[in-house]
Amino acid sequence: MKRWGSVLLAMSAFMFLTIGLANAETKTIKVGAAINLTGPASSWGQFHEKGQRDYFRYVNEVKGGVAGHKIDMITVDTAYKVPEAQAAVQKFVLQDKVDMIATWGAGEGLAAKPIVQKYKVPTINYSTSWEILEKPVDYMYLPFGSYKMDCQAVLEYIKAIHKGKATPKVGLLTYNNAYGRSIHAPSKEYAAKLGINLVAIEEFPPRTVDLNTELLRLQKEGAEYIFIQMLPSAIITAFKSADRIKYNPIFLGTWTSTDPDFFKMGKGLIRNRLVMQFPGGLPSDKSKGIGVMQELWKRYKTVGSFDAAYWEGVVIGMIMERAFIRANEKFHAINPATINTALESMKNEEFGGLVPAVTFTKDNHEGSFTARMVNVKEDGTYIPLTNFYIPGKDKIKLIKK
Repeated sequence: MKRWGSVLLAMSAFMFLTIGLANAETKTIKVGAAINLTGPASSWGQFHEKGQRDYFRYVNEVKGGVAGHKIDMITVDTAYKVPEAQAAVQKFVLQDKVDMIATWGAGEGLAAKPIVQKYKVPTINYSTSWEILEKPVDYMYLPFGSYKMDCQAVLEYIKAIHKGKATPKVGLLTYNNAYGRSIHAPSKEYAAKLGINLVAIEEFPPRTVDLNTELLRLQKEGAEYIFIQMLPSAIITAFKSADRIKYNPIFLGTWTSTDPDFFKMGKGLIRNRLVMQFPGGLPSDKSKGIGVMQELWKRYKTVGSFDAAYWEGVVIGMIMERAFIRANEKFHAINPATINTALESMKNEEFGGLVPAVTFTKDNHEGSFTARMVNVKEDGTYIPLTNFYIPGKDKIKLIKK
């Protein structure tokens, strides 16, 4: 009897071990996404979510997951409200026990940062507000260069295209929130270094429906170039006001300047007056990364052509997947601690040209610092105006249109 008892005990132990190993092998990787789906600028958030979700679906269905682990994306709508974003992140870490998080706006990311750092869950923020990476940087990441990079890239481009001996006159036109103001301080700093005259800063609430007054002030100050930090619907408002007062400066924006609705609303208004910094691959590049995006379009039919918001969703999905792969390779375990270590070990990780090579270190959580300027056309296409360049280091090469 004792012998049979020992055999049964050994068999039971073996069964529990086998079940445990099976569970370990089929662990679901949980990703929380706190994204604005219904608030102001929700078209950006909706396509961010769709891009990230489509890419994870592709990983699960086509690649078999990450080393057999399927990715489960849990989305919460923040409605562009900070309290909702904080509540969502709390839910992710306490209830859902996620392995990684995506947060959305500048204000939302800043509010979520203390929670993320308390519970030590690596988080990528969709908004590239540089304030998010103010010390301590632990567990907070940006997928590519912050708005500091946009500021330097835009002002260097203005310097490169400006004609005549007179100093270029630049005005800022931005929202009066964390997102809008994120370009104020860096623009002042880089304008002084580049010898550019920053003539005025005009800011306004996101729900403003008329920008005549702000543009009249910029016109009075002689601004030839207007550097904008606002979401697409407000840019359309700016174009309408500029036409109303017969003001024709060049508008230059950060990579968040367009979304699918922008081109629908902007017919006859966009014309040839919008240039933006866009740190990513375009269909005209015919890169491997663009090929992956096109495969997603065909497979899931979420979009039918290139879209900047969908692009960033795919990029963040790719960076997360790569972090999971590296965590598994290094530690044979995918959890918040191993993912964070894997992220901080990334060096020149390539993504097929869809985004510049990504490097993270323990002290620098900004994915890259490589920019390029593009012309935004009314038909929804983006025409490269420069090479890819590192602001402050590389020389800009202008591309003839």
